[in-house]
Amino acid sequence: MVRGLLTVALVALAAAALATSAFASTRTTPTTLTAPVFDGKGRLIQTPFVPTQPKASLTQEQALRVFEHYPKVANWLSRYPKSGLSDEATYDAKAGQWNIKVWWGDAGEIAQGTVLDGNSYVAEAWTGPQVAWGMARGSPGAFGGTAINNPWVWGAFCLVFFVGLADFRRLFSLRNLDLLFLLSPTASLWFFNHGDVFTAVPLFYPLLAWVVLRGLWIGLRNRGTPGAPRWPVWVLLAATVFLIGFRIGLNVERSNVIDVGYSGVIGAERIVKGEAPWGNFPVEHTGKPCGPADASGEIRNWVQTNGRCESANPEGDTYGPVAYESYIPGYLAVGWSGKWDDLPAAHFTAFAFDLLTLLGLWLMGLRFGGQRLAAVLAFAWAAYPFTQYVSNSNTNDVLMPCFLVWGFWLASAPAARGVMAALSGLTKFASLVVAPLWLTYPGRRPSRRFVLGFAAATLAAFSVLLLDPHPLHEAHVFWLRTVKFQIGRAAPWSLWDWRQYHARGLPDLHVVQNVLQGLLVVGAIAVAFFPRRKSPLQLAALTAVLLAGFELVLTYWLYTYIPWFFPFAALALLAPALPLRQLVTVSGRDTDELDAFGTAHVGARDEGALQPHVAFRGLEPDR
Repeated sequence: MVRGLLTVALVALAAAALATSAFASTRTTPTTLTAPVFDGKGRLIQTPFVPTQPKASLTQEQALRVFEHYPKVANWLSRYPKSGLSDEATYDAKAGQWNIKVWWGDAGEIAQGTVLDGNSYVAEAWTGPQVAWGMARGSPGAFGGTAINNPWVWGAFCLVFFVGLADFRRLFSLRNLDLLFLLSPTASLWFFNHGDVFTAVPLFYPLLAWVVLRGLWIGLRNRGTPGAPRWPVWVLLAATVFLIGFRIGLNVERSNVIDVGYSGVIGAERIVKGEAPWGNFPVEHTGKPCGPADASGEIRNWVQTNGRCESANPEGDTYGPVAYESYIPGYLAVGWSGKWDDLPAAHFTAFAFDLLTLLGLWLMGLRFGGQRLAAVLAFAWAAYPFTQYVSNSNTNDVLMPCFLVWGFWLASAPAARGVMAALSGLTKFASLVVAPLWLTYPGRRPSRRFVLGFAAATLAAFSVLLLDPHPLHEAHVFWLRTVKFQIGRAAPWSLWDWRQYHARGLPDLHVVQNVLQGLLVVGAIAVAFFPRRKSPLQLAALTAVLLAGFELVLTYWLYTYIPWFFPFAALALLAPALPLRQLVTVSGRDTDELDAFGTAHVGARDEGALQPHVAFRGLEPDR
């Protein structure tokens, strides 16, 4: 009896549940109108409910006063005279906040931010360069992602780099000081990541100045640095192999692609599709958006003239042809969706050229110093945090030093040296500053074969101009979009252009910059003829001097530029200080050649010294 009643009850409950669900499925869910409703004859029958917008608690004057008395803003505004200041406060009822802007005379907009209406809290406050430059506001993951910018990861790279290359028998040696200087921009990067541009910028100049001074000292005296790393060759090689795997893993899993790397993929796609890159990059506001707005309200995806929906990168066509041609293998291998997504082609190119640079350094060290120098240079590249910073940013800044490293390996073949110098210079143009030095190496007489190699590579690189129906017009566009744009570029990333803010306490250093630029040009010509004969050590040291000197006078400088000179600074600073006579005579050369390289300098001798027997192989004068 009881079992029967339970059965009936369960059936009843199940039926009730089914009935309830069926009823619920047939009910009409009331909808909120978002637009007026019209009947079949076009007559208005219903209008949407429009809630009354909440009234602001603060007045415009109160919101401005709260913002302008905020310590960060007040400190910056105190640099300007009261006369000439103008401000604006607009209330965003939907967000419940006041949007503030402040201007002053020739400086333009000098501060902006938001004030929450409900509690008078300053939610955002941007001053000086932070107004126009988003990356000046401090974002540790903007370049390279959060992993490489993690203090523990960055610190681990710094520690491995120093421990692996330091001379612990001479703890207070010049060699160890060199290593500390190479790591010194870490402090600058920390302030940059925290949005303190005016503290960050002066802190990277000591490294550039140090490389210039030390490079001149080594380049003019032809003497390496006493001391040597303590790790055996096999330990350096094992650590390098581990670091290679770790670097690739960081790039694949924990990196991002900045606009520079994205531009390489776009340029490669344009060339493969039969179009010259300059003037043909995806732009904004074409009238046909094809994607949602981001958090800041900006729409990135627009339908371009080719009919394709692409993410805009309007200033990406500002580099030389090799900067785009180098991405063609990656584009052909993995393609491009048209969007600024994970961009696997940029990752492919970044770690491909990273590995090519490391391999080139290994071969360069093997040729000019034997196995130990090869292991030291490869390890130095793999352990140096700023080379991984470039890899994790997937930028094109590894292309230029990569071509130069391979050109240095082929230094005794002038035609090949010319080819590599041209390919390097036609990426971001900076390495063209070393062309006179490489033209006359190892003596003073210009090499015809270097000129032929340089010219052949230049013509091959610029052949992409022929993809345009009007090559001469495209050449003019190239000039406008690259050289002219780069020369006139304003930026807060150096000391030289801070006067654009017209703020008290920021000096106008344009005259100093112009003087240093003139000295750089004179120096680039001078080192082509002096010293009269140059060893590979001197070529490396003077190459580092010119590249670091170029960066020293740049208006637009970033941390990704450090690897431009790093391979040659590493060779110059880590090369052994051994007697030059031994280097020449052990190589089998006639001792009369000693005079061609200058007076012998005796340096440190120990069991850890590098093998020097191939240091001057192939130094026959160029023809």
